[in-house]
Amino acid sequence: MKVLFAASEAVPFIKTGGLADVIGSLPKELTQQGLDVRVILPKYGGIPAKYRSAMTTAVTHDIYVGWRKQYIGIEVLEQDGVTFYFVDNEYYFNRPGIYGYGDEAERFAFFCKGVIETLPLLDFQPDVIHCHDWQAGMIPVLLKAHYQHLPFYSEIKTLTTVHNLKYQGVFSQSLFKELFGLSDDHYTGTALELHGGASFLKGGLLYSDRLTTVSQTYAEEIQTPYFGENLDSLLRHRRDQLTGIVNGIDYDVFDPMNDPHLVSTYRDSLPKKLLNKTALQESLGLAVRDDVPMIALVTRLVQQKGLDLIQHVLTEILSLDIQLVVLGTGEYDYEEMFKQAAKKHPDKVSAQILFDEALAHQIYASSDLFLMPSQFEPCGIGQLIALRYRTVPIVRETGGLKDTVQPYNEFTGEGTGFSFSNYNAHDMLHTIRRAVFFYKNDRDAWLKIQQNMKKGDFSWKKSAQQYIGLYKEMVN
Repeated sequence: MKVLFAASEAVPFIKTGGLADVIGSLPKELTQQGLDVRVILPKYGGIPAKYRSAMTTAVTHDIYVGWRKQYIGIEVLEQDGVTFYFVDNEYYFNRPGIYGYGDEAERFAFFCKGVIETLPLLDFQPDVIHCHDWQAGMIPVLLKAHYQHLPFYSEIKTLTTVHNLKYQGVFSQSLFKELFGLSDDHYTGTALELHGGASFLKGGLLYSDRLTTVSQTYAEEIQTPYFGENLDSLLRHRRDQLTGIVNGIDYDVFDPMNDPHLVSTYRDSLPKKLLNKTALQESLGLAVRDDVPMIALVTRLVQQKGLDLIQHVLTEILSLDIQLVVLGTGEYDYEEMFKQAAKKHPDKVSAQILFDEALAHQIYASSDLFLMPSQFEPCGIGQLIALRYRTVPIVRETGGLKDTVQPYNEFTGEGTGFSFSNYNAHDMLHTIRRAVFFYKNDRDAWLKIQQNMKKGDFSWKKSAQQYIGLYKEMVN
């Protein structure tokens, strides 16, 4: 079985969010389970030199984007047993950062077209092209419209995975017409039309053979108007082709037993976990206490992540006997809120307004509770890492958070964390208080939650098997 992943970012090469983690780790697991999985992504200027210098050129040719004839090169690199192809065109991709340019439509039109037209030259004929998010969304459309009648492409199936429905790649129809050369019937409401323009993502959702998203609950949520971002009726129409498969995490990267960033490695030993907490308290200038629960927040500081709820009751949260450690960057107001709190309570709040991978690992390992009160969360990776590091999650019941964290029930002893269902600041505050109560006053309950977390498997193993099952269904 041959599968090509087409995506706009992948760890360890370039990353802005959770998509990159998936593209960096799922193909590795699928390869270990016997598939020939390769990944294709743009060759950005921001890819570290050590990877750029290790690439070799496979092919170079020209393609047309609208009326423009453009150079395309494909560079190859093997990483963790997976072949990565990089689409090289300095005009489109050798820029600082990945997104946020005025010619986004043209850059990713070039990428989508380049992926399809390069395949015959690479001597790789995939059974399935697995497209991720809007940047690869036009691949299924172009394949059906322009290429499927050619022998090389006639048997190729397509699968589109939505990592976040909010980002849809909507541009003007006139620009689409110029870039893609598609007939007018592609621009009606039942085709690419969206918000008066046209959408890359809608193309993927409509023209792919199968659709997936990154948790079962999110697959149900996006069929409702509240979460559906104006695509809910299309998703209801295609619900029989839509599957929710929860993301995993890379167990080699996130392994408290072998994590080079930790002061003390551990698996289930709370005393060893505590050594990390003490070291972090010292290095961040917090009061060194083992009786106080450390609550962590490792996230983008944006409203989607539930930061407005925290803003609403931060004073009440800080009136509890806790420590709060925040790592992340985002909207100015939220950054300032945590900076001010740290200034006011230096012994109990640490605001690290930056992105630091090593520090993130240390925080996951050191903290007792991990807060994720998201407004919506297609899958979420923070709670999975927290569970792996035996840090008890406090989450809102939405998307992947609902699917991966089982609320603690003191009567049955079941559960791996604490959760609340309404998007409400006082419901969140009540849940934080409850978690803090068990940490401080009920050692047996705390140890039971630790036991329960131990039984979970948040690696890619199970999810990879679900993808393999889906690929086989599509091809047979």
